[in-house]
Amino acid sequence: MIQQGILNPDVLELLARIRHTNRVVIADWAFPYWPEIETVDISLCRDIPTIQDVLGLLQPTFKVGKIFQADEFLSTNPQEVVDSFDESFAGFTTASVERPSHEDFKKLVPDCIGLIRTGDTTAYGNVIIESV
Repeated sequence: MIQQGILNPDVLELLARIRHTNRVVIADWAFPYWPEIETVDISLCRDIPTIQDVLGLLQPTFKVGKIFQADEFLSTNPQEVVDSFDESFAGFTTASVERPSHEDFKKLVPDCIGLIRTGDTTAYGNVIIESV
């Protein structure tokens, strides 16, 4: 029996299918439904869990090459929120961060392997992570 790390079997199954340069979305509670890709909904209530909670659980085992987040995130959130996300991103030591416009970010979604929906309420906090 798995006793630490990610325990949700649907999340584990989704992550196990990700290969070299595949992408997965980690989204907030209000992110639109995309019928083209599998969605694993782990939201419990507002801000439980957060996008950063999921990123923290992925860091020990998931090697990330790129992180995408909408540019609007920077102008919409206070600096301490931006810094907090940047600290989470820094945990993926091989990752670079790209911040396309929100419209261009959404264009990346249909090519992702799947989407993990959280309870996060951070404006434009959604991320797409790309495996190495």
